[in-house]
Amino acid sequence: MKNDILMTTTFDVPGREIAEILGVVRGNTIRARHIGSDIGAGLKSLVGGEIKGYVKAMTEAREEAMQRMVAEAESLGADAVVGVRLTGSQIMAGAAEILAYGTAVKLR
Repeated sequence: MKNDILMTTTFDVPGREIAEILGVVRGNTIRARHIGSDIGAGLKSLVGGEIKGYVKAMTEAREEAMQRMVAEAESLGADAVVGVRLTGSQIMAGAAEILAYGTAVKLR
Protein backbone atom coordinates (compact mmCIF):
# COMPACT_ATOMS: atom_id res chain seq x y z
CA MET A 1 0.00 0.00 0.00
CA LYS A 2 1.27 3.49 -0.81
CA ASN A 3 2.19 5.78 2.04
CA ASP A 4 1.26 8.98 0.16
CA ILE A 5 -2.28 9.01 1.54
CA LEU A 6 -2.72 9.42 5.27
CA MET A 7 -5.43 7.17 6.72
CA THR A 8 -6.99 7.66 10.12
CA THR A 9 -10.03 6.38 11.98
CA THR A 10 -10.51 9.85 13.47
CA PHE A 11 -12.41 12.61 11.68
CA ASP A 12 -9.58 15.12 11.83
CA VAL A 13 -5.82 15.14 11.42
CA PRO A 14 -4.01 16.65 14.40
CA GLY A 15 -1.97 19.67 13.36
CA ARG A 16 -3.62 19.86 9.94
CA GLU A 17 -6.75 21.55 8.68
CA ILE A 18 -9.18 19.88 6.30
CA ALA A 19 -9.38 22.26 3.34
CA GLU A 20 -11.86 20.31 1.23
CA ILE A 21 -14.03 17.21 1.52
CA LEU A 22 -13.81 15.23 -1.70
CA GLY A 23 -16.36 12.57 -0.84
CA VAL A 24 -16.80 9.03 0.39
CA VAL A 25 -14.31 6.49 -0.94
CA ARG A 26 -14.58 2.75 -0.68
CA GLY A 27 -12.86 -0.46 -1.57
CA ASN A 28 -14.14 -3.98 -1.26
CA THR A 29 -13.33 -7.58 -1.98
CA ILE A 30 -15.30 -10.80 -1.79
CA ARG A 31 -13.53 -13.96 -0.73
CA ALA A 32 -14.71 -17.55 -0.74
CA ARG A 33 -13.55 -20.30 1.58
CA HIS A 34 -11.14 -22.92 0.32
CA ILE A 35 -11.95 -26.61 0.85
CA GLY A 36 -8.47 -27.17 2.34
CA SER A 37 -9.05 -24.40 4.87
CA ASP A 38 -12.45 -25.87 5.74
CA ILE A 39 -10.96 -29.27 6.49
CA GLY A 40 -8.30 -27.70 8.72
CA ALA A 41 -10.92 -25.51 10.41
CA GLY A 42 -13.12 -28.53 11.08
CA LEU A 43 -10.26 -30.35 12.74
CA LYS A 44 -9.25 -27.24 14.70
CA SER A 45 -12.81 -26.83 16.00
CA LEU A 46 -12.47 -30.22 17.68
CA VAL A 47 -9.43 -29.18 19.73
CA GLY A 48 -9.84 -25.40 19.81
CA GLY A 49 -7.44 -22.62 18.91
CA GLU A 50 -6.80 -20.11 16.17
CA ILE A 51 -7.64 -21.07 12.59
CA LYS A 52 -4.57 -19.63 10.88
CA GLY A 53 -5.78 -20.20 7.32
CA TYR A 54 -8.85 -18.04 7.93
CA VAL A 55 -6.83 -15.38 9.75
CA LYS A 56 -4.45 -15.12 6.79
CA ALA A 57 -7.31 -14.96 4.27
CA MET A 58 -9.14 -12.22 6.18
CA THR A 59 -5.94 -10.21 6.70
CA GLU A 60 -5.27 -10.31 2.95
CA ALA A 61 -8.89 -9.35 2.21
CA ARG A 62 -8.73 -6.33 4.55
CA GLU A 63 -5.46 -5.19 2.97
CA GLU A 64 -6.91 -5.51 -0.55
CA ALA A 65 -10.06 -3.57 0.39
CA MET A 66 -7.95 -0.79 1.94
CA GLN A 67 -5.69 -0.62 -1.12
CA ARG A 68 -8.76 -0.20 -3.35
CA MET A 69 -10.10 2.55 -1.07
CA VAL A 70 -6.76 4.38 -1.22
CA ALA A 71 -6.67 4.04 -5.02
CA GLU A 72 -10.07 5.71 -5.23
CA ALA A 73 -8.90 8.50 -2.90
CA GLU A 74 -5.78 9.01 -5.03
CA SER A 75 -7.94 9.29 -8.16
CA LEU A 76 -9.76 12.20 -6.47
CA GLY A 77 -6.47 13.91 -5.56
CA ALA A 78 -6.88 13.33 -1.82
CA ASP A 79 -4.17 13.90 0.77
CA ALA A 80 -5.91 11.79 3.40
CA VAL A 81 -8.85 9.51 4.17
CA VAL A 82 -10.50 10.26 7.51
CA GLY A 83 -13.08 8.26 9.41
CA VAL A 84 -11.77 4.97 7.99
CA ARG A 85 -13.93 1.98 8.83
CA LEU A 86 -13.92 -1.70 7.90
CA THR A 87 -16.93 -3.97 7.83
CA GLY A 88 -17.65 -7.50 6.74
CA SER A 89 -20.72 -9.41 5.71
CA GLN A 90 -21.60 -12.86 4.50
CA ILE A 91 -22.63 -12.76 0.83
CA MET A 92 -23.56 -16.43 0.55
CA ALA A 93 -22.59 -19.65 2.28
CA GLY A 94 -18.82 -19.74 2.22
CA ALA A 95 -18.24 -16.23 0.84
CA ALA A 96 -17.74 -12.94 2.66
CA GLU A 97 -17.32 -9.31 1.61
CA ILE A 98 -14.86 -6.97 3.31
CA LEU A 99 -15.57 -3.26 2.78
CA ALA A 100 -13.23 -0.40 3.68
CA TYR A 101 -14.64 3.14 3.55
CA GLY A 102 -13.90 6.66 4.65
CA THR A 103 -13.97 10.30 3.59
CA ALA A 104 -11.34 11.54 1.14
CA VAL A 105 -10.06 15.03 2.00
CA LYS A 106 -7.54 17.66 0.92
CA LEU A 107 -5.40 19.01 3.75
CA ARG A 108 -4.04 22.48 4.25
